[in-house]
Amino acid sequence: MTATDSPLLDIAATGFPILQPGHGAIASTTYVPATPGNTLWGRLPCEADSPCAVVRPGSVVTVDTISHEGVLEDQGRNPREFFARYGVSGAHVLDDAQQVADSGMPHDFDDDGPHLVTGPIAVAGARPGDLLAVTVLGLTPRVPYGMVSARHGFGALPGEMPSLPGPVITFATAHADRHGAWGRMAVDRTDASRGSLRFPLRPFLGVMGVAVPGSERPHSVPPGRHGGNIDVSLLGEGSTLFLPVQVDDALVYFGDPHFAQGDGEVALTAFEASLRATVKLEVVPGGAALRPGHGRVAPFAETDDYLVPIGLDEDLDKAMRDCVRCALDLLVTDYGIDRHLAMAYLSAAGDFAVSQVVDGVKGIHGKIRKSDFREVDPPR
Repeated sequence: MTATDSPLLDIAATGFPILQPGHGAIASTTYVPATPGNTLWGRLPCEADSPCAVVRPGSVVTVDTISHEGVLEDQGRNPREFFARYGVSGAHVLDDAQQVADSGMPHDFDDDGPHLVTGPIAVAGARPGDLLAVTVLGLTPRVPYGMVSARHGFGALPGEMPSLPGPVITFATAHADRHGAWGRMAVDRTDASRGSLRFPLRPFLGVMGVAVPGSERPHSVPPGRHGGNIDVSLLGEGSTLFLPVQVDDALVYFGDPHFAQGDGEVALTAFEASLRATVKLEVVPGGAALRPGHGRVAPFAETDDYLVPIGLDEDLDKAMRDCVRCALDLLVTDYGIDRHLAMAYLSAAGDFAVSQVVDGVKGIHGKIRKSDFREVDPPR
């Protein structure tokens, strides 16, 4: 069986309803749909961009995000036609994805990034030198299907994988029942009778960031001090990402939704599929001077269980060094630990992983168990 003669996907059997714009549960009073007017494609917001919403610090916002899969030019820029090849009916394709594809929105496939980004949202009163704390309260799949893509010249093995011609697109589905939620993909591209691989769903947003100064929108692929395409899989529900504010009112944005990603994201993309996100946006006044780097801070994160230092650089070794420095700064700042003792602790008990190697600027993130510091008195 090939993609072009796939049976119609039984949406009801997946356990996930289709969340068209404005339909289904919306967990906050501020809702930002992913309409063409609220969306950038392949570029990230800059200081010159007008916000599509303005909120006060501490506000909870619900944002629709759209996966770029099915919208891109080498997939036909027509998601209804594209997903029909995989057994998805037109009624089960997101209307906002089709609207973006039909909108005539400028997008240069060769020079722009692939990502569709919702925003920016102004957080009134945020200023450079502050930290914007983005806490992910909820992530809900908008569809029960998506894609993993590999393209020639990209991924962890450029020139070696993919070995098939053209972009190699793998269709995946999401399923939920009382036992949990998982993804599936066929074990054989041409023989569905051989069954499927099954893996846990771990939704997160690959892109969360703040606007950069000036009037030039940055490319959506490489992450940086502004955040952007960080692709740290730990940034799911319950996590908080701390971003150093670059411009007045922060101008925060969201995109690159994932249902699951392995550390490294080695093919080029992970399980890409659209999500509805509910986030809390808080401002830590002057926070960048109090946290790692003392005003030169790059993004870092926290979950219920871990501190998550982040290192970013085109050179993976330098990204690792930056991540370790960020980890040391967190331990010194938050717990008052001597820097040399913190280094010894990290060597004995800290875990570091490659976030991704496919975005030009590579990423390393760490996991520091907060429970290890239960007996540590706070710094005086």
